Amino acid sequence: METGRQRIHSKEDSMSEKQTILITGGAGFVGSWLVDKFISKNDVSIVIVDDLSTGSTNNLPQVHNDRWTFIKCDINNYREISAVMLAFRFDYVFHYAAVVGVQRTLDNPSAVLKDIEGLKNILDLSKNTGVKRIFYSSSSEVYGEPVEMPQNEKTTPLNSRLPYAVVKNLGEVMLRTYQSEYGLNYTIFRLFNTYGPRQSPDFVISKFISKALAGEAVTIYGDGNQTRTFCFIEDHILATFSAYEGNQFINDVVNIGNDVQINVVELAEIIIRQTNSNSKIKYLPALPDGDMQRRQPDVTNMIGLMNRSFTPLEKGLEKTILSLPRN
Repeated sequence: METGRQRIHSKEDSMSEKQTILITGGAGFVGSWLVDKFISKNDVSIVIVDDLSTGSTNNLPQVHNDRWTFIKCDINNYREISAVMLAFRFDYVFHYAAVVGVQRTLDNPSAVLKDIEGLKNILDLSKNTGVKRIFYSSSSEVYGEPVEMPQNEKTTPLNSRLPYAVVKNLGEVMLRTYQSEYGLNYTIFRLFNTYGPRQSPDFVISKFISKALAGEAVTIYGDGNQTRTFCFIEDHILATFSAYEGNQFINDVVNIGNDVQINVVELAEIIIRQTNSNSKIKYLPALPDGDMQRRQPDVTNMIGLMNRSFTPLEKGLEKTILSLPRN
């Protein structure tokens, strides 16, 4: 079987009929953007499930029509999610419901472990209800400390050790296992730092913008020389949607991120400048765990999916800042 961008002939090859799609975590940041992308199409019907623990009904589509439905549901509860999946019989599942963010998952490690049960529920129900493919939001955290730069989907070893990363890695193993044993197809998206409008306030760019707009000190852990790459949400959604629409990367893995590195101090300085803020940078002790010094994806596959260049960081930050409500 050919993988990567090569087309795979399977039961997915026909997209002529209207598709019914489940998006878990669809009231969250990335999930809600994906929902908006899908409902801009006329040939899909979307069911959004979210327990609203971190998602918000404010993120649900502003357009009201019969092509999307929201159901408050905890996917870790088999009874709740089985009622949804047995009622609708989905063609595709985008599984984005999870506890996300390194600090949040360090603070709530037991909650992270529950995500395993949620994925198992999705897998068991999918294989029994005719789902054609599951799209799974994994994480760049599975790579752990980089032993190869840029981090490649096929050649870079996975040396994750944080609970969040280990759970994501196990999720990838579970998907491969169900494909091997039951023929349930999957696509794994290893997500690097995504930012943009609607992002939760406890992620680095959201934090920095909030502090700068308030004129408060922008706090950085350690010396700020740790580098990151930041992917604007519109690029992220374009690539992941293309993998679905083009029947690409079936039973394969794709890095979703930008490969332009910037250190955290430079990021803070750009945001302070773009918000016309008088904020100062304040340095805090380095985090004891989970703050990798470098991270950079190999984005060859993602560029092929987007078929255009990345949104420059300053342009994406401008759009993000302008989207925020003003007092």
